[in-house]
Amino acid sequence: MAQPLAGLRVLDISQVMAGPFCCMLLADMGADVIKIEPPGTGDSTRQSMGFRLKGVDSPGFLALNRNKRSIALDLKTEADREVLYALVKTADILVENARPGVAGRLGMDYETLRKINPRLIYASISGFGQTGPWSQRPGFDLMAQAVSGVMSANGLPGMEPSKNSIPVADLGAGMFTAYAVLSAVIGRQSSGQGQYVDASLFEAAMALSVWETTELWGTGKIPAPIGSANRMSAPYQAVAASDGWFVIGAANQGLWTKLLKAIGREDLQQDERFSTNAARIANRLALIEAMAPTFITRTRKEWVEVLLEAGVPATEILDYAEAVVSEQAVAREMVKMVPHPAEGEFKALGFPVKLSETPQQIRMPPPLLDEHGEELRRELAEKGLLGAGRHAAE
Repeated sequence: MAQPLAGLRVLDISQVMAGPFCCMLLADMGADVIKIEPPGTGDSTRQSMGFRLKGVDSPGFLALNRNKRSIALDLKTEADREVLYALVKTADILVENARPGVAGRLGMDYETLRKINPRLIYASISGFGQTGPWSQRPGFDLMAQAVSGVMSANGLPGMEPSKNSIPVADLGAGMFTAYAVLSAVIGRQSSGQGQYVDASLFEAAMALSVWETTELWGTGKIPAPIGSANRMSAPYQAVAASDGWFVIGAANQGLWTKLLKAIGREDLQQDERFSTNAARIANRLALIEAMAPTFITRTRKEWVEVLLEAGVPATEILDYAEAVVSEQAVAREMVKMVPHPAEGEFKALGFPVKLSETPQQIRMPPPLLDEHGEELRRELAEKGLLGAGRHAAE
């Protein structure tokens, strides 16, 4: 069977993370993704990271651009805009992440391209969206985390503001955009028309703050940093064993009772500060302090085994070196070896969801800059969309 998105063509005119991640998600499901890059430098992440593997491109670029073809176009020139317009005639989706207004100056804004292809679904990913007083601000994950509220509630109490180490705004914007453009593809089946998708890092970070905003509106209190703890349940956080840290998730009254029995601390059931989930949340620090002398008596592995046997969610905290070789990561094939013409072979994360009938494949390694330029021009010429003296925008 063909992969789910086979037959869809996506033009990826984006750089760095949010746009390329979105387009890679589509490519992994079978879409024909054509990465359009500026000549000479290409996507800025090809060179922008401070370390390399063996070849010419950075690991950051390699991580976000598999299953794509590359063509280098200088969109400031009429000849290369002609190639872009020819590609637009063949495309279903276009994703760009320039600052608002730049696409128009390059002649690749939605209003221009929809005249060429009314069925085109055009997605713009920016820092703060196409409208509003912040629309022209530079858009980076750090800024989006800062102004969306994420940093104010991250980290530990009393410490400097801390961003999430995972770029949740960038990756979140990429995932939301993938969801939006595919929804638009489905809608196009009945309407016959494309549409414009306006996505931003700022809104992605806010949308992922569902627990924090629930606490704000439900209690009237501004969410504050709570480390690894949960805003809606307790105990639900990291605790220290004799040799390191593990996490427990006694997220309801039944699990709380099981936890106390498993660790031999039934005495805490009589403490009114911990009698209900609401009470435990209000007295979270006192709760962990009361339990700490018990947890420090055994190793994290021992506690995890005891708690899992009792039906209480628990697991060790793994660092990334441990996580990528864990038995579950191996069983779920979350590390792939990718062949590459310059690197030879490199490690990449696998597919985070699995399809039973059309399993995803790494069909192509991340492309070299303009690796498929001649191939794509030849395809367009064979379709009669590109040739000497022909203006594809007409």
